[in-house]
This record gives sequence, C-alpha cells and structure tokens, in this order.
Amino acid sequence: MAALLAGVIAVLVCTGASATPGPGEEGAADAVRSQEYWLADYGIEQAWKVTRGAGVKIAIIDTGVGHAPELDPAVVGGTDVSGAGSPDGRTPVGVLDANHGSWVASLAAARGTGADTGMIGVAPEAQLLSISIGFTGSPVPFTEQMVRAMRWAVDHGAQVINLSLTTNTLDWDPSWDDAFLYAFEHDVVVVVAAGNRGSGTGQVGAPATIPGVLTVAGVDESGHASVEASTQGITIGVSAPSEQLLGVSANGEVVQWKGTSGAAPIVSGIVALVRAAHPGLSAANVIERIIKTARPAPGMTSVPNPFYGYGLVDAAAAVSADVPLVSANPMGDLREWIRLYRRAPVAPQPVPTEQAVTVPPLPEAEPASQPLSPLLPTRDRVLYGTLPLVAVTLPAILVALGVTAAARRIRSARTSRTPRRQKL
Repeated sequence: MAALLAGVIAVLVCTGASATPGPGEEGAADAVRSQEYWLADYGIEQAWKVTRGAGVKIAIIDTGVGHAPELDPAVVGGTDVSGAGSPDGRTPVGVLDANHGSWVASLAAARGTGADTGMIGVAPEAQLLSISIGFTGSPVPFTEQMVRAMRWAVDHGAQVINLSLTTNTLDWDPSWDDAFLYAFEHDVVVVVAAGNRGSGTGQVGAPATIPGVLTVAGVDESGHASVEASTQGITIGVSAPSEQLLGVSANGEVVQWKGTSGAAPIVSGIVALVRAAHPGLSAANVIERIIKTARPAPGMTSVPNPFYGYGLVDAAAAVSADVPLVSANPMGDLREWIRLYRRAPVAPQPVPTEQAVTVPPLPEAEPASQPLSPLLPTRDRVLYGTLPLVAVTLPAILVALGVTAAARRIRSARTSRTPRRQKL
C-alpha cells in the first residue's frame, strides 16, 4: 500500500520561494510571529489565558522532528520505525520530504526563540515525541511501520497522536485495526489530515476514514475550503487553516507551506490545550468539545458538512465552553466497525481424542427370506389379490348365468304361444 504525505506536493512547491526572514534579520521577530494569523483568528491566543498545554504529550508520527532552537526544548523522546533513521527519531527520513515532520511539529508545539520572537506552536508548553517513518525506500513495509509507531506512541505516554499523512485509499490494512484500537483503548486522541486535492486526493483516505479518529480538513485565510490544500468526505470532523502556514525546517529555517498536513497539527495543539485544561476528560469528550464548539464556515449550510465537518475549530471555546459529556466517541466506534465488516472469528475446532470411542453393537439383522417364484401364491397375493378377485368375479358369473337362463325361458315361452300353420 503506497503512502503519500498529505500536502507533500504543496510543501515542496512552497519551500524554496517562501522562506520567511530568519531570527537574525532586522524585524525578523515581528515578521515571523505576525504571519501566524491562526493564533488570533482561531481563538488560540485567547485559550492561552487558561493553558498552554503543559504536561500533555503529542506524538508526531512523520519523517522525524529535526534539531532546531524552536523544537529542541519540546522533544522529550522518540524512535525510528522506518529502519532508515536514527534511534531517537530526530534524523529526518526521506529525500524530498525530510523537513515535513519538523514543519508539522512546529505548528503543534514550537517554543519560539524568545518571548515574542520566532515561530510558536499552538501548544507551546506541550511535549513532543518524534517517531520517524519512511514513505518511500524504507526497508520496513509502511503498514508495519504504522503499527509499530502507534504502539510505541501509546506505550510512551502520548495523549495525542498526529498523523499528517494519507494512503489515498478508503480501506486500510487489517493490521491497523488493533493498532488504532490500542490507542483508543488507552484514551488517546488520534488527529489525522484529510488529504489534498492538489496532490491527487479526491476523497479522504485512510487513516482519515478509520472510525474514531478526528479528521481535519483545510481552509484558506478567509475560512473557505481550500481548493488545493484540502479534500472532502463524510468522515471530516473539523476544519483548520491549511494555507500560508509557517514551519521550522530541520536546519532551523522558517518556511511557508500549505496542506492539511499543517491543519492537522494545529488541531492536535488545540487537543493538547483541552487535555491540559481538563485533565480528567476522556478522549471521546475532548473530541466532543472540539466538534461541538466549532463555528460555521462561510456558506456552510449543513452539519456535519463534507467540506468542513462540524465547522472551523475554535480553541478558546473548546477550552472554556460548557459542553455536555458523552459516553461514546462522536467520530465512530472502530470495534463495532470491525465486528460488522471484518470476517468473524472462526470458532475453535474440537481436538480429536487419542482414545478410541466405544460404539455399542448394532442389533442382529433378521434372516433374509428366500425369494419365491412369482407363479406361486403367497399370503399377501391371496389376501390382497386372489380373494378380492374371486369376490368380485363369482357374483358376476352368477348374475350372467341367471340373465342367460331368464333369456332362454322368455324365448321358449314365446315359441310355444305362436300357432302353427296346417298344410292344405
């Protein structure tokens, strides 16, 4: 199953020409921070008055989070599941998309280079786990990498898992069933990018189609569905900015890029804010808060909507609004889906016994009768054949004889009454 990064084409297009001023350049602090329009427009700065995500771990399953001043303080652990990276998951994997994981991580939890300088993430006090995977040329199959990555993230305390990737297919490998169930059963919120039309994705693909994940679509600065940097589908939960985004590369360079690969970590950061503000809240209720506090997108007429899901994410409302509790994940139940659509488990077959089974003897057969000639009478033939035939035939003969005798008497009587002619 070939895997493609959600937004990788847009990422590559924007990298070279869209570099933002570096921290050492004049006016760089204002230039970088002022470009993060989503911080004010989506209630993130307002939510910071309550929490900045301290104590929450976000696992970035991507190409690896590189070493940069804005990222190093946030990364507290990592691993490589691709067979091509370093044991700590910090060495970028891949030739064309090596910076992708760093860009994703910086949107979620970058620390900035000072109080008001450098790029800052949505949850700047959250912790990051860097899990590097390979999309092409990896010695480990991609499906297996995903299973290993999901389990490692859960086992190392992730409360949020960010997947800025897509397979461009609706279905997923059955091995992912248990991996995602493992995350859900450990109360982890899994945030997934919807994919981009610009990279050939017409409809959302796995893992965005897996029941229970929070799928994120992308919008432009005006809040309209992005023509290139988003796709559509019934599994979309919320929408977030996916155009004119910033990202810190592995070498520390700040670039501008676009794609739902960037919309997803913005929502992952908001999930971290909610989990920090409400530490006792279950994953299902964290998702419920985010989708129920989303605001309608321009021109949005139905909820949920195939382009926007429940609407544009609102961090301030998600953190502070009064939202009734739910008992089930509003984005679906993976276990129930497996029960309905996967082959039912086969019941265990009985184990053959090693001892011979004693079977009671059958009753003795009656002796076979000797076959008789069809010309000789038998009891049944006499009883059901000869006697009925005699009973019917004898009366018929007697009747016939009586009729014949009567006819003769009548004829004789007529003859005696007829006068004879005398000869002259």
